[in-house]
Amino acid sequence: MDNYKNEEVVVYVRNDNISFLGCGMALWIGKQISTGDNLFYCTPQILQNKGSKVHMGAEVTAIDPESKTVKVKLNGEEIEDHYDKLILATGSNPVTLNIPGKELENVQLVKLYQNAQSVINKIEEDPSIENVVVIGAGYLGVELAEAFQRLGKNVTLIDREEHILSGNFDPEYGDRMAENMKSNGIDIRLEESVLEFKGEKGKVSSVVTDKGTFPCEMVISAAGFTPNSSLGGEAFDRFKNVAYLVNKRFETSQKDVYAIGDCSTEYNNAIDDVDYIALATNAVRSGIVAAHNACGTDIESLGVQGSSAISIFGYNMVSAGLTVAAAKKHNIDVSYTDFEDTQLPAFMEIDNPKVNIRIVYRKDNRVIVGAQLASNYDISQQINLFSLAIQEKVTIDKLALLDIFFLPHFDQPYNYITMAALSAK
Repeated sequence: MDNYKNEEVVVYVRNDNISFLGCGMALWIGKQISTGDNLFYCTPQILQNKGSKVHMGAEVTAIDPESKTVKVKLNGEEIEDHYDKLILATGSNPVTLNIPGKELENVQLVKLYQNAQSVINKIEEDPSIENVVVIGAGYLGVELAEAFQRLGKNVTLIDREEHILSGNFDPEYGDRMAENMKSNGIDIRLEESVLEFKGEKGKVSSVVTDKGTFPCEMVISAAGFTPNSSLGGEAFDRFKNVAYLVNKRFETSQKDVYAIGDCSTEYNNAIDDVDYIALATNAVRSGIVAAHNACGTDIESLGVQGSSAISIFGYNMVSAGLTVAAAKKHNIDVSYTDFEDTQLPAFMEIDNPKVNIRIVYRKDNRVIVGAQLASNYDISQQINLFSLAIQEKVTIDKLALLDIFFLPHFDQPYNYITMAALSAK
C-alpha cells in the first residue's frame, strides 16, 4: 500500500486483532512488561488508513485457484470474492496433546493474545494456582517457565527430549540453560512423555507422565506448532510437514497465489535447500518479498539462516544456522570449534562474564554453517555476523583473519570469535 498506491488490497482476518507479537507473551505473563497492548505491530485502523479494505472476524473457507475466487464466512453469510493475486498468511496452529483430560479447565494453549489474557486473568483471579506444569522445552516453553517462576509459582518443565532447546542448540548449550533455570528454582523433567491430565471438579489437578505424577493447578501446553495450511487442499504442492511449498518469490505451485510466514517454507542457506523455519523475522521478510512480487516487482528472498535468541534470568543464548545435531540429520559432514573466554580483557576491573562460542563448519570446504553463543553478557548482536557469514558462504579460515575492532570497554584484541576460528582444525 505504501509503495503501490493504485492497488486494491482486501484483507480477511479470522481473529478480532492482527499482528500480535507472540514472542512477547511470556514477558507480559511474567510481568516484565505491564501490558500486552503494545504487542501489536499493526491494527486494522492503520491498514484502513492506508487504503485497504479490512474484514475482521472473517473466515476464508475455500480457495479455487482456477476461477481465482475465495469463499468467506462474513457476518453470518458466505460470500465469494475474486482475486488477481492472493497472499496466504494463515500462520500456524499450536500442537494439541490428544490425551485424556485435555478438556479440563486450566489446561491452556498459548498462541493468541486471547490465550495470554486468559492465563493472566486466571492467575490473578485464582490464588489457589500455585503449581504450574509447562509441557515443551522449546523457546516458548522455556520462556513461559521463567514467566511463572517470576510470579512466584512452583514450575515444572516437561519434555520428551534429552535436552532443552534441542531445536536450536546442541546439548552442551541446552544443558547450560537448564542449569541456569534449575538454579532459579525450576524443576526440569526430560525424557518424559505426558500420558494424561487428571482433574478434580472439572479442573486439572495433576499431569501424569511415563515416569511420574506432578500435582498442578494449571498446565501450559507449549509442545510446538504446525503450519495452518489446510486451505486449498491438494491443489497446492506441500513440504513434508504440509506447509505450502514456495519458491524464493514465495509463489506457491498455483499461479498468482503466494504463501508467507508460518504457513509456508523458506530457503535455508545453511543446507542450501527448502526448509520450514517459523520465526517472526522470517514472516516479515517473506511478506515484503511476496507483496512486491504480487504487485509486479520481481525480487527474490536471500534465504534465511534461522537466526534466533533467548534470554532467561539474565543468561543469554543466540544461534544461527545448523547445530552439530541438525547437520547430522541433514547428512552434512561437519566439524566444530569451541572456545571460552571473557568478554573484556582481564585488566578491566569491572564485571567481566565468560562467553562460550561454538562455530560449526563443513568438513569438505570449511564453509561456516552454524554458530551458537552463550553468556551473561549481552552477546546478542554477534549472531548477526554469523548469519551473514552463513548466507555468504564464508569459510572458518577467513573468519580467523577478519578485521575486527578493539577497545577494552567492549572486547579483546583477538576476541572469542577470531580465537575460536583460529583454533579450528
